[in-house]
This record gives sequence, C-alpha cells and structure tokens, in this order.
Amino acid sequence: VRTSAMFFFAMLVLSSLLASSSADNPLSKGWGDEIAWRSLDDGLAEAKESEKPLMLLIHKSWCGACKALKPQFADSSEIRKLSEHFIMVNVQDDEEPKDPKYSPDGSYIPRILFLGSNGEVKRNINNAANNPRSEER
Repeated sequence: VRTSAMFFFAMLVLSSLLASSSADNPLSKGWGDEIAWRSLDDGLAEAKESEKPLMLLIHKSWCGACKALKPQFADSSEIRKLSEHFIMVNVQDDEEPKDPKYSPDGSYIPRILFLGSNGEVKRNINNAANNPRSEER
C-alpha cells in the first residue's frame, strides 16, 4: 500500500510539472503566455491563410522601456481578448526583421506594428509624432 501511495504521489507531481511546462508558451517571452504567439514566418503565413490582420511586437531583452511595458502588456485582460482578432507575433533581439518596412516611423523599441493579412504594414497606424530618438527616418 505504501509503495502504491508513493507511486501515485510521484505520478501526480510529474503530471503537474508536465502540465505547467506545456502551458508555458516559449514564444511569449514573458509578454503573455495566454496569447497565441507565432514566429514572424509562421504568423505571416497564417495571416495570409486566415485573412486575419497581424500584430507585430518588436522588443529587446536589454531595453528598459520594454521591461517596463512587458508586465503591463502580459497582465492586460483587454489585450488578451483583443489578441483573438489578430495573428500575434513577438520578436526579440536578433529576431527583429531587417526589412525597412518594419520601421515605418522609426526603429525605436518597443515597437508595435499592425499588418494586413497580405503582410503589408498598415502605415496609417503609426507614431505620428515620431520618436526623436529613432535611428532611422
């Protein structure tokens, strides 16, 4: 009886560990595990196939503003609900796309862009005031 109780306990602990690790979304990078994040390539393909718009989050691991925004973004129930209407893409550090179309109003970070299902950046949704510290204009 004691052996079977220990086995049951071990299986219970193991199953809870497996469940918690599979619930984490490695593509979230801390920006909201409940959001269905995609890589950029997968997101662009899915947006085209589903005809849904795409939201692209570009950030850096070393960026103070990114670190400040991350918990607010991750904890927002409104963002979580709205994310269901978009293909959500999260790129960090070297994953940032190099194409200048992904910097329509500067290369500041964090940067959130909206793309049509065709993969084109919605240039009318931008930082109209421009960021004076952006690297590119």
